[in-house]
Amino acid sequence: MTITPERERNFDFTHAFYTTGLGIAIAGKAQNPWFTVVRRVVSAAFLKVVASLTLVLLGVGVLVWWFEHKKNPQQFNGSAARGIGSGFWWSAVTMTTVGYGDKSPVTFGGRLVALIWMFVAIIIISSFTAAITSSLTVSQLESVVKGPEDLPRVTVGTVINTTSESYLEQIRISYLPYTTPREGLIALKKGGIDALVYDAPMLRYYIHRDFSGSLHVLPKLMLRQNYGFALPANSPLREQINVVLLQKIREKAWQDRIVQYLGE
Repeated sequence: MTITPERERNFDFTHAFYTTGLGIAIAGKAQNPWFTVVRRVVSAAFLKVVASLTLVLLGVGVLVWWFEHKKNPQQFNGSAARGIGSGFWWSAVTMTTVGYGDKSPVTFGGRLVALIWMFVAIIIISSFTAAITSSLTVSQLESVVKGPEDLPRVTVGTVINTTSESYLEQIRISYLPYTTPREGLIALKKGGIDALVYDAPMLRYYIHRDFSGSLHVLPKLMLRQNYGFALPANSPLREQINVVLLQKIREKAWQDRIVQYLGE
């Protein structure tokens, strides 16, 4: 059972053997990762970043060409367009640390720009890479519910006479009552509700067993909960059970068992 102050008044509890919280189950499958990558690459935000980076490269290229085109015509020669193109090429290969060596500034002004650009480029490319990696690896679920903050705007269900029911009443979120978690999950799958709030491990267990691929539990939990064994007051078994529990929860077999029943 989850350990609560009200239950502690009537029972003695063992040490907690599992710490979790209330979870939110939602309907919807994870999007295809390749579709997510393509969608994010062609998104307005991504293209805006690429356009901004291109403008920066062009600006640095123009500066280098301005300093170099007279005293270094072998590398930044020809028409203005061709010289600026050479400067753009140089700024790009310098930023990406490719550095082919086919072009390099020789004037004081050009080398000063190059020195500043090398340090600035390290920061830009690191930030750009981190932002792109983060954007392309995040896969969101096809659901209007992304977290607890969305619950007031959707239809919520929970199991009656449970901690989750008390919590929803406490934060003043209306809900549809169900007698069992499975009943609520069936309603969620059929579209009768948008989210089911209940003990996260129980939701994961039923979904892992019966609704895998169609329902999911959001990673963000609410109202921390500790699970323990309830015993009669002053039970002589409490100390014996505590010793065994502390041994078991440190074993790899216990973690394997959690994955077996609750999924990854």
